[in-house]
Amino acid sequence: MFRRLPQQGGTPRDVSEIVNRILDGKINSVGLITLDTGGATSTTLFDERISDDSIILFAPYSAAASTDGVPYGAFHDNNDQSATTTVDAYAMSFDTTDFSNGVSVVSNSQLTVTSPGVYNLQFSAQVTNSNNQIEDIDIWFRKNGTNIAASNSRFSVNERHGSVDGHLIAALNFFVDLDAGDYVQIMWSVTDTDVRLEATGTQSNPTRPTTPSVIATMQMVSESSTSDVYASSQTQGQATVNHFANSTADKTFRYVILG
Repeated sequence: MFRRLPQQGGTPRDVSEIVNRILDGKINSVGLITLDTGGATSTTLFDERISDDSIILFAPYSAAASTDGVPYGAFHDNNDQSATTTVDAYAMSFDTTDFSNGVSVVSNSQLTVTSPGVYNLQFSAQVTNSNNQIEDIDIWFRKNGTNIAASNSRFSVNERHGSVDGHLIAALNFFVDLDAGDYVQIMWSVTDTDVRLEATGTQSNPTRPTTPSVIATMQMVSESSTSDVYASSQTQGQATVNHFANSTADKTFRYVILG
């Protein structure tokens, strides 16, 4: 436990002990803060050691706080997805969440993040063509409902041969810069409605697992989201700590006050 010297000074032993502890890095400048919940984006930190010009640094302390260090999500869909026209765009949908930590599916198709940063979005789609000629599928990305420039790719799907539909795996990865609450959608359109995203159940001889129509993963690749916990303003004895929208209990961070 850190001890202070009295205002009138202390014994040589007291001074020596405290100075040696300071040289060992044992200074009285640390504490703990647990973030407010309910979607809060700021928490007030009360600490008498804070001044107007203090520098306050934060690091994860609890397991709940550490899990947000690298937001990620993995999702897939177990249903066929079809286009009813060739002039409309469709958003790939997801009905199953495999992993979710700061990335979630909203309204079936919106891959939504709680922390700002650059994310790597990867997907693979099982595309099927039952037409007797080669057809195309275009796939691109939207951010918050607006097409992302230069994000489209076109894939040609083999025609039906004999009694077997043509098949293609369309796969891409794409970096996108997002703010908290932003979302991304994977869009698609076709040159013929015989082209669809196909899901297949388990198969035998040999035994094979199900084939989802779409698989997508999304992970932050920029600086850890713990950098999004910071003091935005401060006065003597308290500071406003800004952070990602938090709805999880026990997100506790250790902090250090400098100055």
